[in-house]
Amino acid sequence: MNHVTAPLPFSSPADRVAAADWPALGAELDAYGCASTPPLLTPAACRRIAELYDDVARFRSTVDMARHRFGSGRYRYFDHPLPEPVTELRAALYPRLLPIARDWAARLGRPAPWPDDFDDWLEQCHALGQTRPTPILLTYGPGDWNALHRDLYGDAVFPLQVVIGLDRPGADYTGGEFLLVEQRPRAQSRGTSVLLEQGRGLIFTTRERPVRSARGWSAGQLRHGVSVVRSGTRRTLGLVFHDAA
Repeated sequence: MNHVTAPLPFSSPADRVAAADWPALGAELDAYGCASTPPLLTPAACRRIAELYDDVARFRSTVDMARHRFGSGRYRYFDHPLPEPVTELRAALYPRLLPIARDWAARLGRPAPWPDDFDDWLEQCHALGQTRPTPILLTYGPGDWNALHRDLYGDAVFPLQVVIGLDRPGADYTGGEFLLVEQRPRAQSRGTSVLLEQGRGLIFTTRERPVRSARGWSAGQLRHGVSVVRSGTRRTLGLVFHDAA
């Protein structure tokens, strides 16, 4: 079966971020803690980013998940300078996610320390000793998976992050669903699974979201992971909006 991909109507990742239906994405995040974007990267751009994995000099560290009992598979944290598409995507996504982050903080009665400018926010992270870049390339083969976790890295935390699929589910790999599990007060946990389409982003909460309760709003605690990859290779680009200590 031939897979034909229609050309994307906007020339840059920033243009595609701007063209997304952000009110609808915000509503989906409110309901589920995650939301799928339209394509942010072309298939060619996905391949170029995925191929960077073998250029070890571009990365500050490599993590073997099995060694640390995080699951199975490997991921690498980019070092400075970040690849241009990664820098462009983070700078374009941050101001779109910022109103959602501030609204969630207001509902939970918490401070919203995130400034309008993304560079100013990174400076706040650096002032707290969080100076290491957090964009990440992850690769999974048959039998690999990722345990449920949170990407916090320090006291300065932005409450939303984005993962972008770089391969085609069902064609390049099977299995490997993104998992989001919410621990609900006085109830069983709720799970959500998503197949990451190539080039599309999935926005999800870093650690919690506001959940309406009888007393107003409470914080629903969430963790994310990846189900077992059954065949092929699954690669993703992770965009976290705070740096690491």
